[in-house]
Amino acid sequence: MANNNTAGRSMEGRAVIVTGAGRGIGRAIAIAMAAEGALVVANDIGGQDGASTTASPVTDVVGEITGSGGRAVACIDSVASWEGAQRMVELAMTNFGRVDAVVNNAGNLQDKIFHQMSPEEFDAVVKVHLYGSFYLSRAAAAVMRKQGSGAFVHMTSTSGLIGNLGQANYAAAKMGIAGLSRSIAIDMARFGIRSNCISPAAFSRMTEGLPAASPEEQAAFEKKLREKVRPEQVAPLAVFLASDAAADITGQIIGARGNEMYLYSQPRPIRTLHRADGWTPAALAEQMLPAWRTSLTPLERIRDVFSWDPI
Repeated sequence: MANNNTAGRSMEGRAVIVTGAGRGIGRAIAIAMAAEGALVVANDIGGQDGASTTASPVTDVVGEITGSGGRAVACIDSVASWEGAQRMVELAMTNFGRVDAVVNNAGNLQDKIFHQMSPEEFDAVVKVHLYGSFYLSRAAAAVMRKQGSGAFVHMTSTSGLIGNLGQANYAAAKMGIAGLSRSIAIDMARFGIRSNCISPAAFSRMTEGLPAASPEEQAAFEKKLREKVRPEQVAPLAVFLASDAAADITGQIIGARGNEMYLYSQPRPIRTLHRADGWTPAALAEQMLPAWRTSLTPLERIRDVFSWDPI
């Protein structure tokens, strides 16, 4: 909700575009941004998994913000098109005259075990997540560069950073977003523009691979998780990363799960091995494998890494 006490609000007068703002994490972020004084372009195409419907829930979000004294406009363009991204930025400029932050939250899912996944199922997910993040970031970058300031907040996922079953399309897109964000941070730093990733806990994937349980046990478990892992717990991190308070943070990946926050490592060499006369396949098998075996990354899934309950 918008806050009538405007003193000290971290996003006062800043224009923010939030995609996927109709439901869940995107909705929570849009409302939290407005509560901190942001001027919000709330984008959502509506429907499920990116399928358009005649009425987008984003209109309700805009109504909630404006009804509480905030300023927001709705946008139902698809992030999966370059033209749609351009229109989002134009909408922000027409209504607010600037673009200070972009939250690339829109997403979809088409889970399928890898050997059964079609090219269409792969492309549909990558187009929304990865291309969508590129399209809108690229469209907004031109405005931010002229302003000499700006912040991007992208959504990556443990499915890409760690790995999960049946999500090659989603994992590839989310890992790609981590690389995209890092490159934006490096390229745009000279213009005062920052770029970071959030890896939020996703309830639907936290239940993957659970031991067989009765419907009653499953319902009780899901209720427990929904109480501990809520979209509203991710929103403060997005607001913080978009604000001047995070001026020293760029190129990072920060996880949010319930009341937990954690900083992700990013790929760097962890072991080295040199052979003066070069390597052969046999030498690699004889020397490299034994030397590195204990340092190889296990083939873990999300539930293996996050083995404790959300806090």
